[in-house]
Amino acid sequence: MHPLVALLFLAGAPFWEAKPPEKWTSRELDTILTASPWVQTTGMTPEVFVYFATAEPVRLAEAELRLRARKPAPEPDPDYLDYLREHGEDSFVLAIPYGTSGFGTAGDQHRMEDETEMKIGSRSYKIIGYFPPIPSDPILRLIFPRQVRATDKLVDFLLYLPGISFPDREVQFWVKNLFYKGKLTF
Repeated sequence: MHPLVALLFLAGAPFWEAKPPEKWTSRELDTILTASPWVQTTGMTPEVFVYFATAEPVRLAEAELRLRARKPAPEPDPDYLDYLREHGEDSFVLAIPYGTSGFGTAGDQHRMEDETEMKIGSRSYKIIGYFPPIPSDPILRLIFPRQVRATDKLVDFLLYLPGISFPDREVQFWVKNLFYKGKLTF
């Protein structure tokens, strides 16, 4: 867990529980998107942020940032948004910002499809699809089946990230930390 998040829990209810999104400060919005329980880094250089794009606090923070932007902020890929409307109940999205790095070769992308998986205890799940980063939306969005339960302890993702130095990455999330307003959200 990030030190800032641990400090927030010790100080009482975290701001995302205590205030509505329109009252979150710019710094708090940044915290949701970079140092909340729904975001982890892979810990090796180059550092890669991995976050639950479908977690309610993340979606609320992104929407609030778009509202506050002086100029219109880019929307996610329309195909991705259509997918969420149709399949949001049975799948979730793990997102990885790609910036200006490339997305590797077709072989690398096939390797990502073969090697990327989610482990929950003894259960293992492959990605069921993905949306590659594009210039207007430079975020890799990996789609997994919604199989995480409130009684699970840890969700472990083994990732192969095409086009990134040291593409084999691992990131873990503690399920007990993924609650918002009393409900598991990821």
